[in-house]
Amino acid sequence: MNVKEQVKKYITGQPEPKRSDMQELHGIILQIMPACKLWFLDGKDSEGKIVSNPNIGYGSYTIKYTDATTREFYQIGLSANTTGISVYIMGIEDKKYLLNTYGKKIGKASVTGYCIKFKTIKDIDLDILEAAIQDGITLTNKKK
Repeated sequence: MNVKEQVKKYITGQPEPKRSDMQELHGIILQIMPACKLWFLDGKDSEGKIVSNPNIGYGSYTIKYTDATTREFYQIGLSANTTGISVYIMGIEDKKYLLNTYGKKIGKASVTGYCIKFKTIKDIDLDILEAAIQDGITLTNKKK
């Protein structure tokens, strides 16, 4: 199964209304990043143990670790969780940036250093989420 098929299977495997919300968000992110690299992480480590929720990734940037090693990873992530949906905006160094910039404007969502978590897209302002995603892409592209 290729990545597009894995992504489709993951989204269609979600219960409603999460399935429709994830399909809409997937479409929005692909409109923002039409030619991006698409990822699918099944949430399992190298030994097959579940270590996280499965997630879809969009784009690519290089993570630089303090020991000077690097790793390619996605810029934007999308994942279903037990209470709703998480959107990950990776590579922002200021861990208060998302909260301070979008936290008060986005609606009913939990905003952390790199994650915006909400129950359904009806609870948030999609324009603000799109702005946060675009902002994250711009910030990680500057590092390239």
